[in-house]
Amino acid sequence: MTASDRFVTIQSDFTSEGVRCSGDLYLPAGVHRPPVVVMAHGFGAERAFGLPPFAERFAQRGLAAYLFDYRGFGDSEGQPRNYVDPRRHLVDWQAAVAHVRTLHEVDGSRLALWGTSFSGGHALVTASRDLRIMAVVAQVPYVDPLGLWCWSDPGYVAQGLAHGLWDLVRAAAGLSPHMIKIAGRPGEFAVLNTPETWPGFQTILPEGTDWDNRCPARIVVTTLLYRPASSVADIRCPVLIMAAEHDSIVSLRSVERAANRIPQASTMVLPLGHFDIYTGEAFEAAVEMQADFLERHLHAANAH
Repeated sequence: MTASDRFVTIQSDFTSEGVRCSGDLYLPAGVHRPPVVVMAHGFGAERAFGLPPFAERFAQRGLAAYLFDYRGFGDSEGQPRNYVDPRRHLVDWQAAVAHVRTLHEVDGSRLALWGTSFSGGHALVTASRDLRIMAVVAQVPYVDPLGLWCWSDPGYVAQGLAHGLWDLVRAAAGLSPHMIKIAGRPGEFAVLNTPETWPGFQTILPEGTDWDNRCPARIVVTTLLYRPASSVADIRCPVLIMAAEHDSIVSLRSVERAANRIPQASTMVLPLGHFDIYTGEAFEAAVEMQADFLERHLHAANAH
């Protein structure tokens, strides 16, 4: 257990399809069974990559936060490593929520979801399937494959599909995954290679990390079949969408279209790029708005 003057952090692991996933529970000091926010990272990232400051700020505001890694990421178990797969991630989200609802330290009946980028989509889909979720925060969320700027480049699409299909062939033959870069610079092939991607990842990587910047290439194919926007109309809780006006990965238009289909959505469009929200003044502004939103809806739930 580690401690600060306003919260404590406790490791709290769970299993998803028989595999151990690692998580940290941030508990506000002096608050009996606080409401809780379940959190996970986006495409190819680990929970340590820029997310603890969000969890810490929520805990300082009297909200518990549970931050976890998917199977195959960080210090969670599971193979292949860095296996980005929406179906697996959604199962892990469901398992994490079920785990948190069993924890006696928090009030699992007052539970919210928080996702960013790829996991922003996961949080929305999870809320559409679980009507006990009380609120959702989705920042710069992935909502539709056609809303990814990379798909506007035919050469990129052809190259990506070739890598993805080859990985699927190897998987069917029982061979090791064919890996591709997660983050790259413009001009080199990577899942994400816009001008802001490489410097953006550098802002969230912990100092001294030995992150393996690769994932199985099959995600290029499976992403085409994953469209969180098709589920959002079923969400029954309040949702805060935080979009970035200058996002070079997820198009603002796709996010706004999806938000318009959510019955209780509030949308904030910030003058930022995709990665700006994790640091500096942009982080300070965003996390305060998010904490206000979560406090309002999770504490209101306690009053009924």
